[in-house]
Amino acid sequence: MTGGTTAYRPRRSVLYMPSSNGRALEKAKSLPVDALILDLEDAVGPDHKETARDAACAAVRSGEYGERELTIRVNGVGTPWHDGDLAAACAAGPAGIVVPKVGSAAQVAALEAAMAVHGATEGTRLWAMIETPEAIFHVRDIARASGRLAVLVMGTNDLVKELRAEHVPGRAPLLTALSLSLLAAREAGVAILDGVYNDVRDEEGFAAECRQARELGFDGKTLIHPGQVAVCNETFSPSRAAVEEAEGILAAWEAGAGAGVVTYNGRLIENLHVDTARRVLDTHAAISARSGSGQG
Repeated sequence: MTGGTTAYRPRRSVLYMPSSNGRALEKAKSLPVDALILDLEDAVGPDHKETARDAACAAVRSGEYGERELTIRVNGVGTPWHDGDLAAACAAGPAGIVVPKVGSAAQVAALEAAMAVHGATEGTRLWAMIETPEAIFHVRDIARASGRLAVLVMGTNDLVKELRAEHVPGRAPLLTALSLSLLAAREAGVAILDGVYNDVRDEEGFAAECRQARELGFDGKTLIHPGQVAVCNETFSPSRAAVEEAEGILAAWEAGAGAGVVTYNGRLIENLHVDTARRVLDTHAAISARSGSGQG
């Protein structure tokens, strides 16, 4: 079973928020992010897991986050908190439940079944984190394993650790994993998000990594600091020049219908160029609608 191509929604900037931090949850209501990952895992110590769970579920139910896509990252399968996290998240009804270290299609199927048992509505999708060598070898099967699966999230920090690699400019040690995951996501018709950038003071390095992710084909990037949001949104939004070119291509295509050969600015236009232009305009329209609602 594949996830299937779904209508585009902006996921340019997806910010991890520690659910144990009430001030951070309150601030998130005004941030121009496309989505939030209310974290119960890495950002929350063992003594605060249950409090964070309650706070994340309350945030989802509050209706105070506008059109931001709210997700909850539960603790991993096999941890003492996973079952309770999953049950509570399903009851709260977020847009997505983010599960760390998903490694196989069988695990996706088990998560899908567990979500059904816990009464998750159809609107609560599964976001699978890809962050181990096992996951990379099985990423195609993972991406196609369930119609509930909507997003692959790259866990690049864990991948670097597992590979015994280093964080370096250009991310050469990760390019194989990133590319294979992108291929799997595009075949299955699910979204895919790049991993985080750790040095929140390095604005130039962060901007470069955002550009690289966009050029590779990612839908957006996960973030660890509110200061990273603006650059991320700008990078993953079509530029004015790209929108104007897409409009010109479609106008030329429609004007030349039946002509056999269509050109725009001296370039031959084919169906693939038209499909790309439509995707650019659909993306621009969705982002403009989000911005028009006072967000993003």
